[in-house]
Amino acid sequence: MDDHRTLPRRALLKALALGAAAGALPALPARAQQPEQARNVDAAPHGHAESAKQSVPFHGPHQAGITTPRPANGIVAAFDLVLGSLDDFERMLRLLTERAAFLTAGGVVPQRDPKLPPADSGLLGPVISPDNLTITVALGDSLFQNQPWLAGLKPARLQRMVQFRNDALDPALCHGDMSIQFCANLQDTCLYALRDILKNLSEFVVLRWMVEGSVPPELPGPDGTTPSARNFLGFRDGSANPDATDAAAMDRIVWTGGEDEPQWAHGGSYQAVRIIRNLVERWDRTPLREQERIFGRMKDNGAPLDAPEAGERHTPDYAADPEGTATPHSAHIRLANPRTPDSQKHLMLRRPFNYSRGALKNGQLDQGLLFIAWQADLQAGFIAVQEKLNGEPLEEYIKPIGGGYFFALPGVQPGDYLGSALVTAARRS
Repeated sequence: MDDHRTLPRRALLKALALGAAAGALPALPARAQQPEQARNVDAAPHGHAESAKQSVPFHGPHQAGITTPRPANGIVAAFDLVLGSLDDFERMLRLLTERAAFLTAGGVVPQRDPKLPPADSGLLGPVISPDNLTITVALGDSLFQNQPWLAGLKPARLQRMVQFRNDALDPALCHGDMSIQFCANLQDTCLYALRDILKNLSEFVVLRWMVEGSVPPELPGPDGTTPSARNFLGFRDGSANPDATDAAAMDRIVWTGGEDEPQWAHGGSYQAVRIIRNLVERWDRTPLREQERIFGRMKDNGAPLDAPEAGERHTPDYAADPEGTATPHSAHIRLANPRTPDSQKHLMLRRPFNYSRGALKNGQLDQGLLFIAWQADLQAGFIAVQEKLNGEPLEEYIKPIGGGYFFALPGVQPGDYLGSALVTAARRS
């Protein structure tokens, strides 16, 4: 008999023998022999009480969500504001602070008469878990330009985002009077918070654009440290980020201050948001060695090209490679940070998310990077670095389509509200 007929018969005989042996054992309940998800296909995935109860303090000298460790999910939403007066602005900020403080702490949703709309969307149930939620509020250049009662109070380096040479900006995805960054362990927590803000501040806010993002989890390495997450081009993103736990470095790189900034703005930060579409189909057809030379890093472990076995945290030695033999002068990481004493003033804290928004009409995937960077000086930070990157080889595979520049308000103390110093300064002017 042919092999293709005998093998199934042998497998059948083996299965029957195993079944007979199993029959000699005490019978187990049918439900106990199946994984729980197989028994309950309509059940929700298992939640995790430990992560659900995690919280980030809302009050402090700086807003959370900037140097705070990045959770798995996030949203950046930009709004146009409907304000008739400074009083309206103050009422909006007070209400926004109240909602953000509740959402980030969690609690029981108040019950209303069923004849009225419910107090919330119900997305998270009757009790809201904090879930590591942070809500970071920032103001755009247009707010200061359009409101006469804010004249002369604009942060010194806040400006409207302009189009760089490789940009294809969609006006519907750019700018705004205010941005709010939502970050949490679960995306539903971010969406719940966004809908809460839209519901409770509907008198003042009109959603202009929003992009959802996520960060792929990574397992810790043998030394216990967690590597940077990968972007949709498959490379680690954030390898050379400044240490967000270094308070002195953050004072220098991220937080605003100094005589040239309005006093009310001290302790804030400039936010650069860029929605950068990745041309993933073209990238996936590019040879690996070319991809690595475009970035300046090894794809598998993130190490710089001049030390391929060293790991992603190793500092490249460009002085020992003046001809660009190991790391091309046009490599992304070498252009962005040439590792000179002068380049230290251009550092910023990057906190991006990957985004995926389905497919375009041409059949290509709409995937990319929701780039978010924080800095004390927008001109010396993101803008200066982007000007260095103009014309880089990576431009063949990426296309910025939206975003904006915003100024994150300083933090808030209990009993106060976000932006109170700005309102006080406006009333005095």
